Formats: sequence, structure tokens, C-alpha cells
Amino acid sequence: MDQTAIFLPMFGMFLLTFVVWVYMYARRIPFITSNNLTPEQLTPAKFAELQPPEVSNPSDNLKNLFELPVVFYAVCLYLYAVGQVDTAYVWAAWLFLLFRVLHSIMHCSVNVVIVRFWLYAIACVALWFMVIRAGIGLLF
Repeated sequence: MDQTAIFLPMFGMFLLTFVVWVYMYARRIPFITSNNLTPEQLTPAKFAELQPPEVSNPSDNLKNLFELPVVFYAVCLYLYAVGQVDTAYVWAAWLFLLFRVLHSIMHCSVNVVIVRFWLYAIACVALWFMVIRAGIGLLF
């Protein structure tokens, strides 16, 4: 299998992070300007109190995209470096990306927590499959 196939879903995660970052500022900047917030109101604690969910959710989602996805990037690079990319890893990577996209859409829109949880959980299963399988391959 072409070892670079793992990079398509990896770059998909980069694109998702970029889209959420842009969306966060598209929600945040109009909120700040329309409410004439002062620098004192923009401290993290005070701003957290003032912002409604439609402003805070994209920001929270962006933070979440720098948690487990970092493990995803690392395992993708590892698999490429050791030449272990195969169909199962690529499918798991696409599954991870798909469910992270759905998770971000849910988090940044209606934010039904139980749905968001299951989308996150499915993405995590795909990721931990990749990590555990790579670890077993390294050990044996």
C-alpha cells in the first residue's frame, strides 16, 4: 500500500481544525464588537461568563481539537516512518476524521451532548485501535 495514504485523513484533520478556528472567530469577533466589550471584560474568566454558547462552543471545540487529535497525528507519522501503513490503518484514520467532523458540527451547532459524546466515542475507538495495533506491532 502507498504509505502516504495515511496523510489524506491527517490533512483532513488539519483542515477541520482550520475551519473550526475560522468559525470560532466568525462567532467571537462580532460578539465582542456588537457588545462593545472592554479589555477588562476579555480576560478569560470574565469572557467565559459573558459569552453565550454559540460563541463559547466553537472555542471549546477548537481546544478539543488539540487533545486526542495530537495522538492521531503522532500515530500517523509513526506509521509512515516505520512503513506500516496498511488498509486497516487508513480506514481507521478516515473513520476517526469522519466522526471528528461530525463531532465538531454537533459541538458548534445544536450541541446535543449525548450525540456529541457518541460521535466522540466512536472516533476514539478508531484512534485507540490504531495506537494499540501499532504498539503491538512494535512489541512483537
